[in-house]
Amino acid sequence: MAKNSSSKDNLTKNDFRAKSLADFSYQKPFDILGPHRYGKHSMIVRTYMPSVEMVMIKPKGEKPVEMERIEGTDIFEKIFKKTDERFLYKFEYTDYNGNDVSRYDPYYFPTTLSAYDLHLFGEGKNYKIYEKLGAHRKEFDGIEGVHFAVWAPNAKGVCVIGEFNNWDGRMYQMENFNDSGVWVIFIPGVKEGMMYKYEIRSTIDDEVRTKSDPYGFRTQMRPENAWIVGVIDRVEWKDSEGMEQRADWDFKKEPVSIYEVHLSSWKRDFEDNEYPNEWGYLNYRRLAHEIVEHVKDNGYTHIELLPVMEHPLDKSWGYQVVNFFAPTSRHGSPEDFMYFVDYCHQNNIGVILDWVPGHFPKDGHGLYEFDGKEIYAYENPKKGYHKEWGTMIFEYGKHQVRNFLISNALFWLKEYHIDGLRVDAVASMLYLDYSRDEGEWEPNKFGGNEHIEAVDFLRELNEKVHEDNKGILMIAEESTAWKGVTAPVYLGGLGFDMKWNMGWMHDVLYYFSLDPIYRKFDHNKITFSLWYSFDENFLLPISHDEVVYGKKTLIEKFQGDVEQRFSTLRLFFGFMFGHPGKKLNFMINDIAQYNEWNSESHMEMNVLDFELNKKFQLFFKDLSRIYKEYPAFYEVDFKSEGFKWIDFRDADAGVLSFIRYSMDKKEFLVFTFNMTPIAREGYTLGVPEKGYYKEIFNSDAIEYGGTGLGNLGGINSVEKKHLEYENSIDVTLPPLAVNIFKIEAKGDSEEFKEEFKEEDI
Repeated sequence: MAKNSSSKDNLTKNDFRAKSLADFSYQKPFDILGPHRYGKHSMIVRTYMPSVEMVMIKPKGEKPVEMERIEGTDIFEKIFKKTDERFLYKFEYTDYNGNDVSRYDPYYFPTTLSAYDLHLFGEGKNYKIYEKLGAHRKEFDGIEGVHFAVWAPNAKGVCVIGEFNNWDGRMYQMENFNDSGVWVIFIPGVKEGMMYKYEIRSTIDDEVRTKSDPYGFRTQMRPENAWIVGVIDRVEWKDSEGMEQRADWDFKKEPVSIYEVHLSSWKRDFEDNEYPNEWGYLNYRRLAHEIVEHVKDNGYTHIELLPVMEHPLDKSWGYQVVNFFAPTSRHGSPEDFMYFVDYCHQNNIGVILDWVPGHFPKDGHGLYEFDGKEIYAYENPKKGYHKEWGTMIFEYGKHQVRNFLISNALFWLKEYHIDGLRVDAVASMLYLDYSRDEGEWEPNKFGGNEHIEAVDFLRELNEKVHEDNKGILMIAEESTAWKGVTAPVYLGGLGFDMKWNMGWMHDVLYYFSLDPIYRKFDHNKITFSLWYSFDENFLLPISHDEVVYGKKTLIEKFQGDVEQRFSTLRLFFGFMFGHPGKKLNFMINDIAQYNEWNSESHMEMNVLDFELNKKFQLFFKDLSRIYKEYPAFYEVDFKSEGFKWIDFRDADAGVLSFIRYSMDKKEFLVFTFNMTPIAREGYTLGVPEKGYYKEIFNSDAIEYGGTGLGNLGGINSVEKKHLEYENSIDVTLPPLAVNIFKIEAKGDSEEFKEEFKEEDI
């Protein structure tokens, strides 16, 4: 608590304190402003009121009396004799705009920051620091207002400006609490919804900078950048049952199919009368209902949102975050976004956020040179500047910065009930020489290129978020061969739950984009991933990055006429869902949009008016349904015991086949892939058991837009050795198709021929 009750000397215009206050460079305004003991039995009240002619002070229950101006200053004071106790009072005056003002004195009230808070913050261990820093509604002596706190260690003066003080930087100067570099003040009368910023005078260059609140909860709609006093503790969540179930959920044994969404371009409506804006952005509440309907229809388990943290540049897609604790105002308020998450949970849909701790932009109102110096980024440009993106790199070794980032991750998980974070650009964090030429980086203390401080940060991050958030997902977008990304921290790993399999993504997109006649020469592209698929817990992503900026959409990447391209698209997704690993799919992919994703437009749902797109959507829904229906698809994604090749060598025929097992090995599925437009009849596959193999899925079905070629519902095995298997089935492989078989009954194949008569099949 800031102390302002000790005896004070008389002030004059020549006093350095008065001069410093006028120069906006006094770090201890509570020492001279507000109520103080004066002599043995008196109190003196002082206030700093620039551009005001006269100030009256009105003690509670008494008449107002005039205060005296200290000659040559804008400081007014009044001595109250024969009183030893503090008393509540108001100031009454006419401001320079001619408005009559009656308000309480901010310097009367205490601050709520404690020495222990500062100690933990200085150690980087105050994981709920967002509850202390920023703007928070408080009440003292029955008076409501907002407590402000901001970290600016290189400031000589900090003040809060807002619509409550006519954006006047001379008023509401903050206190450098215990010389910690954390500045505090409680301003009575400030209400929810009021706008504010900080003005910071730097000790570095004496310049005054206007900054947003790094810990604020709500912002103006860009391009404006003031903060809005926000509330995040008022929502009555309805997802308690889902949150309890999540604590016992094990992603390794469950289906995970993620729908990646960019909210601003999912849909736009310029005639929305309920939530109108000139850009056609939909409100979080409307988005919740429309997106959840699509997600449920298409069998997804989770939604992953491109960054919703506030960002000024639309074209950055949210990856250049300026305000880490605020959901973007493009789609509504914090409460609106909470509704979005809550509605998803009520419909058994998890919500994952893209999170960007790897860098931040140089926007003047943001973290960049916050107090005249880099306090959030490394000062050394060889470590602190990301030349590829023109952004700044967080100083992961600084305790306060680690505290900022880890508390931010915990904030989204706790306050917004988020189910996981996909950490962007992890590779850029792990390597000191990432995207740098020789001479542009400096090795670590051991002479290597590993970013030791970033590695330590990621380990601490993953330990803390898993400590109190059972069942959440931490996903790394990591594109290199760094070992142990998903290994536990106690085993030397980074502690993530899953890692994007970027190698798989690049290889399969390259392979399927080839003319089928040439695929046999690159057969290894489609098989290589199985050599390393179980080294990490992999997520298979077909993300926004693959369908933008000239890369073409999936359907446009493939060769042949339109029917052949749709066949290839179905084959592609069949391979993706059959391959070990959890799944992620960008929003335009499941409708086979023809045009590349345009972040400044909207998804082209009208393509579903076309027959082939409509049939493809049916295919995707059915594939998603059987994915969740059969445990062999998902129960053993991260161990080799759940996968076995039947034949990966038939490059000339362009055929692949493998088996996926459930955890108890009681269920297995046989997958076949014909990568060519040539039908293969009587194709022999070895199978692990005798029995009738029911064809549970055929991507070449007429309903999906295929030719209808298949296996008439299933086929009996025969006792004919093929490769390492004692039994085999002779199947028809439709062109450019995936077929999936499940053993329906086990035993001698002659018995099946009797049991499964043709009319029963």
